This record gives sequence, C-alpha cells and structure tokens, in this order.
Amino acid sequence: MTDTVIATAAVPAEQSPSRFGEFWVRFRRHKAAVVGLCVFLFIVLAVAVGPLVYWIDPATLDVRSKNQGPSLAHLLGTDNLGRDTLAQLLTGGRVTLAVGFTAMFLSILVGTTVGLVSGYFRRFENLLMRVTDLFLALPVLPLLLVMIMLFRDTLRAAFGPSAGIFILLVVAMGITSWMHAARIVRGAVLSIKNQEFILAAKSGGTREINILRRHILPNVANAIMVSATLGIATAIVAESALSFLGLGFPSDFPTWGRLLYDGTNFIQLTPSRVIWPGLAISLTVLSVNYIGDAVRDAMDPRAHRS
Repeated sequence: MTDTVIATAAVPAEQSPSRFGEFWVRFRRHKAAVVGLCVFLFIVLAVAVGPLVYWIDPATLDVRSKNQGPSLAHLLGTDNLGRDTLAQLLTGGRVTLAVGFTAMFLSILVGTTVGLVSGYFRRFENLLMRVTDLFLALPVLPLLLVMIMLFRDTLRAAFGPSAGIFILLVVAMGITSWMHAARIVRGAVLSIKNQEFILAAKSGGTREINILRRHILPNVANAIMVSATLGIATAIVAESALSFLGLGFPSDFPTWGRLLYDGTNFIQLTPSRVIWPGLAISLTVLSVNYIGDAVRDAMDPRAHRS
C-alpha cells in the first residue's frame, strides 16, 4: 500500500518539470541550434583557455618562418612577420567576443529601458518612439565611421591605443543597435500591461517603479533574451567589418576582423590567413543566430499549444 502511494505521488512530479526543463526540451528539438550551441561553447572555451595552453606568444616575430603553412611548430601557419596564426586567432577571439558581449549588454540596457518606459508610460511613448524611428533611419555603418573618425584620437590619448578603441567600438555599436530591442520590449509590455495581475497591483497601491521591476520586467525577459542572443552576432559582425576597413584595433592587437584585414594582401601567397579568421567569424555568427531562433521558439508558449 505504501509503495502504491509513493508511486502515485511521484507521477505529478514527473509530469511537472521545471521551467528550465521545459525550455531545454523545447530547445533541443532544434537540432541546428543544439549543434550551434556546441560550436559556440567550443569557440568560447577555446579563446578563453586556448592562450593558456597554446603558449606561443602571438606578438613574437620570427622572420625566418614567415608565410609558412600549417606545421608542427605552427599549427595554422604564420603571417608575413612570422607570427603564429593560431595564437593570434585565439587572442583575437577574446577581444572580438568581449566587444560583442559588451556592446550587446549596452544595447540591451538602452533598448530595454526605452521599451519599458515607452510601453508602460503613455506620456513618454510618442517622444521615445520618434527618437527610435530617427535612429532606425540613420545609416549605421556611415554613422559608426563618423563616430570613430571624430573620437578615435581623443580616446586613444585618454585611455591608450587598445582600451580607447575598445571603449569607442562598444559605445558606438551599443548606441546604434538598441532600437530593435526597444521595439520588441515595447510590444511585449503593451501586451501585458493591461492584464489582471497588473491592474490588481495598481489597485493595491503598488508604486509604478515596483510594478515595472517586479511584474513587467520578469514577463518581458523572454523578449530581452532573444534580442540579446541576436545582438551578439550583430556586434561581432560590426566589429569585424570596422576592423576589416582598418578602423578598429591597431595591427599589433589582433582581432578576427583585423586578421582578415591584414591577410587580404597575402591571400594569394597564404590564403589560410583569410580562411581561418573568416571561418571563426562565420561559425560564431551562424551558431548564435541558430541559438537565438531556438530560444525565441522555446520561450514562445503559443508555439507549443496543442
């Protein structure tokens, strides 16, 4: 009799998985996203741990070994100055991913704030949406180029060549890519702000800032996470494009985009110098896009109604 009771009590527990368990079940239905997640985690692990294991200094010059192909001494070959390509790729990946994550965080912070305020407070909606439309109408790449040309030397002098460019790229990409996140968050806020639990909180005298923090923000977290995953890919592509144009980090501070830029002049002699950083950028962006699509579908309850 006891065993029967225990077995009966265990059934609801199995039928009521946690929210993360439900999310993971839905997420892993997307085979491409699972592969993308594995690839992305491998890339992050490689650039985080790789320089600690692969001890060759990416700045070490060895002119006698310049423009070599893959070998035991240099697994992915060398550049025109004899620097190890794999060491540069691993070190440059740290910078590229750091720019991508930081710019994404700034973009989501601004976009979420604008989306919450414009969606919840009607008196600010018109002004904030017109500002959003204005930023959407601006050509992003020319705007980034103008900002870099105007502030590059000032920030270099204030923070150093590398730190100054890092701050400039992060801020420039962050303030030119928040608009889509703002629109997504605003739409989510508009869909829930008149629901009963929000009206009950207002009737109970809850302050509006607390309603936003305790009730609105947790319910739009899904939209924020989707925007965040896609924002990483956008920031990585933007940084790579600027570095490829020679407007990013200095040549002695490699990023994947900078490696592409430096390798184009030697593409006929050593095409691998372009292939490897291009492959790293493509795999990272592709995997993040697949992850973002799967996260959006897994967090959308309407996609799983039977």
